[in-house]
Amino acid sequence: MGNRGRAADRRRMKPAVLGAAMVVVAGGAGFGAYALVGGAGEDGKGQASTQAETVKTGPLSAGEVTTAARNFLTAWQAGKVGQAAAATDDPRAATALLTSYAKDARVRNLTLTPGAPAEGTVTFSVKGTVSYEQLTKPLAYDSTLTVVRRAGDGEPRVDWRPSVLHPELRAGDKLVTGEAGTPPVKALDRDGGELTTAKYPSLGSVLDGLREKYGDKAGGKAGVEVRVVRGEESKKAELSDTTLLELSEGTPGTVRTTLNPSLQAAAEAQVAKKPKASVVVLRASTGEILAAANSSRGFNVAFQGSLAPGSTMKVITSSLLIEKGLASADEKHPCPKYFSYGGWKFQNDDKFQIKDGTFKASFARSCNTAFISQAPELEDDDLTRQAQDVFGLGKNDWQVGVPTFDGSVPVQSKAPMAASLIGQGGVRMNPLNMASVSATVKAGVFHQPYLVSPEVDGRQLATAPRTLSADTLAQLRDLMSYTASAGTAAEAMAGVGGDRGAKTGSAEVDNQKKPNGWFTAYAGDLAAAGVVQAAGHGGSTAGPIVAALLKAGS
Repeated sequence: MGNRGRAADRRRMKPAVLGAAMVVVAGGAGFGAYALVGGAGEDGKGQASTQAETVKTGPLSAGEVTTAARNFLTAWQAGKVGQAAAATDDPRAATALLTSYAKDARVRNLTLTPGAPAEGTVTFSVKGTVSYEQLTKPLAYDSTLTVVRRAGDGEPRVDWRPSVLHPELRAGDKLVTGEAGTPPVKALDRDGGELTTAKYPSLGSVLDGLREKYGDKAGGKAGVEVRVVRGEESKKAELSDTTLLELSEGTPGTVRTTLNPSLQAAAEAQVAKKPKASVVVLRASTGEILAAANSSRGFNVAFQGSLAPGSTMKVITSSLLIEKGLASADEKHPCPKYFSYGGWKFQNDDKFQIKDGTFKASFARSCNTAFISQAPELEDDDLTRQAQDVFGLGKNDWQVGVPTFDGSVPVQSKAPMAASLIGQGGVRMNPLNMASVSATVKAGVFHQPYLVSPEVDGRQLATAPRTLSADTLAQLRDLMSYTASAGTAAEAMAGVGGDRGAKTGSAEVDNQKKPNGWFTAYAGDLAAAGVVQAAGHGGSTAGPIVAALLKAGS
């Protein structure tokens, strides 16, 4: 409704009923005192046409804000998309999103109730009904609009932004009502018990990953919800789709995992003792993941962390040096205080040295220079190929069942290459990777870790091109066994019986006072690894966590 000669009629206007709400006209200056009725604002016709050539400027009056907001809300409530869009400063964009609101979000029976204007801004409540097939549910929320002067003629118009429609919306986003994408998943442990974050707080990201990968395959049915579907700009800002209203819950499918309930509970209890602790336990002979836990919630460091592994990397480096004839467990091997290579000066912890010691002694005490001293004899890609070809690391091809980081051993040269031999430089690992390293030593062959059996979905597990020779493998096991009984891992491994081996590690991190403590070990058919960030040496930080789980699983 325009304003052609209707000023006098306004005094006779009757109250307007909007859905179940009735707002009484009383004045015109106060916002809560007007009714949402058809277009009483100026639209460039009638009396306003005599001022068509006059560009309005200056601050908006309360009456202008009231009128512009009323025109927009009245038309939107009545389903008059074109008229509502015309009351904005961007009719094309407003038309598209208002049309989508009715068509895609399926919102009906709107009641829009405005509050009082405040410096050109009006907050209003939105109440409506969402209907999808046989499902119906009320939708209610508050939103805000701002009135500005339109470029060109200065007429008051609603400043169009997607957030006017709903405060969660950004450019390119829209509201959609429908099936909630991936059906829910009920994850089970290896014994058939349900895995929940109430019982196992660490598993939140794991359960999310299982739903993402197996929701469509596990036999469940998606629920129905109203959600914000993000556009490209929001995705660049790393915003995910957001559920606003659930009309029905989905029916979950079931996915059985390899997790051992008692070991998982023990892992949760162990990491809870230290901040920033993470641990993984595997069955060495198969690669089955029996437990995985993090003391920090949210990001899954155990599976997706990317951290320098420190001296635990010396397990892989030792296998390389032994194969190349650059070291042998029981032969003399240099361990000086310092060794310089590529312009960097390397040293041992507390600048210790071992005179006339064996390679086994250097490994057990974690002598850095014993490994750095062999850098001149190596090609730049030797360590990278050893990690990939024997230990299955760094190829980004693991099919665990949930997202993982599969380790990285980049080709480097000079000093960074030397640093990578002791788990610094560009080498990056997580507890899952380092547990797999110990499992490979114990089993004699790489078995890709997995959380869901490949029989569930027929996926192909990663393999390594070759295995270590019997002599190299025997020496590597001897190194780890000696370290567990008489080296830096001895205190933590005390009480762990049977065939066992271990390696400690400390990884320096820039701007961090204490290093990250690492520990990787095997006992019987179990292999495990853990890290405690910014805590100090691995033997006294991550070691007790790993050893406790090896004992629990024996």
